[in-house]
Amino acid sequence: MIAPSRLLIVLCTMLLTACSAEEHQDLKEWMRESSKDLRGNVPPLPELKPFPIVSYGGSDLTDPFRPAKIVPEKTSGAGGKTPDLDRPKEPLEAYPLESLKLVGTMMPGTGNSKTPYALIRSSDGLNYAVVGNHLGQNFGVVTAITATEVKIRETVKDPTGQTADWVERPATLYLEGAKK
Repeated sequence: MIAPSRLLIVLCTMLLTACSAEEHQDLKEWMRESSKDLRGNVPPLPELKPFPIVSYGGSDLTDPFRPAKIVPEKTSGAGGKTPDLDRPKEPLEAYPLESLKLVGTMMPGTGNSKTPYALIRSSDGLNYAVVGNHLGQNFGVVTAITATEVKIRETVKDPTGQTADWVERPATLYLEGAKK
């Protein structure tokens, strides 16, 4: 039983060996003959010319990636209105205007009120304001109170820095949740 299996292995090995003989030898010879005179012909890279140095002359122009200064409208008259620096400060003047939130209003005709009141939240709690009260750190004065907003007039130094004048600019606190 062992002999036929060995015979079969020997026979298969001989067949495979016969198949691996130099097949396509003529093709391999032709490729060797054809490529023996070939040399690579890659053209040299072009010479790099240096670019001329150009100086940038826009350094004194406005930087387009910085926010522009917001310039408030100047009121008529030279210098604008100077704020009263000796006046005692009111409680809402200790906070920047951006940190104050209008959370409610009480308009005339509701109850016994004849004056509109604005309920304003600061970091220390709730305060109320009426027309004429001061708030914010830029000498802001309440000029009007409506059902959804408080209009304020701030007095600031000229933000352009070109003069030492005081200018007035409008600001508004909107009721939380109300559409602007």
